[in-house]
Amino acid sequence: MPTFNLLSDIATYCAEKNCSIPDAMLDYELAQGRSSREAILAMLDKTLAVMEQAVEQGLTQLMLTKSGMLKNWAKTVFEAKVSTLGLPLQKAVARALAVSEVNACMGKIVAAPTAGSSGIMPATLVTMREEHQIPREKLIEGLLVSASVGLIFAKNSSFAGSEAGCMGETGSAAAMAASTIVYLLGGTIEQTFEAAGIALKGAMGLVCDPVAGLVEEPCAVRNAIGVANAFTSAQIALAGVKSLIPPDEVIFATKEVGELMSPRLKESALGGLANAKTAREIQKKVFRSDDVKLIGE
Repeated sequence: MPTFNLLSDIATYCAEKNCSIPDAMLDYELAQGRSSREAILAMLDKTLAVMEQAVEQGLTQLMLTKSGMLKNWAKTVFEAKVSTLGLPLQKAVARALAVSEVNACMGKIVAAPTAGSSGIMPATLVTMREEHQIPREKLIEGLLVSASVGLIFAKNSSFAGSEAGCMGETGSAAAMAASTIVYLLGGTIEQTFEAAGIALKGAMGLVCDPVAGLVEEPCAVRNAIGVANAFTSAQIALAGVKSLIPPDEVIFATKEVGELMSPRLKESALGGLANAKTAREIQKKVFRSDDVKLIGE
């Protein structure tokens, strides 16, 4: 029975069994008592379909949250005539925003790994499909690769914004997406995991400070930045650049940083952007209350 506690464990297993990361993850899932390889792949196909539908919904339907904070930002970015990113990355950023808006409007999304970071993986997969003509079967394998990074991150750190800040949410999602991109473009196992470590370094210490306690501002923008982080980290790894700090050690560091982070900056809506003057005014308006104060005031 494969036991994976580190990314290096997965790499070692792949070397010993002469198999790919997706095959290793299928072996792991079967060892956990999953019904069959076919059932796992069917579930992942449904997962991918929900991701694709969320991207489409966010770019084609009216996305206006009840708070009024998000107002079809995705469409605006997708259709922008001036591009600082190049068209593929511009579209990826818009797609990440799209799913974030669907989530905030109570639409159907995949928590990958959380609802607050749900835009990054769908934006990555849809963009890779479009720009590189990646077949569906390969995209499903990409989900298994992302799961390998998510598994190890969950075991050694935390996805929860209340424990690790947004570093644990959009940071981990960016790491999962970066590894997926490298795999889909034919990178080595080492490069695949290097990309995850590089992405996490780029998100180290990112706080969770949702305005009015809602998963809207700055969450949507951080999904957009997260997908840019993923593509950037993948590019660095595919070029053969290795992180001076091994990916497993980077994950350990996120655990330490999360523990050191102030509770005011971990999903409490008490600090950071959530405590800005304008944010407090938005909170009063959303909840129709003049009694919005910080705890302890």
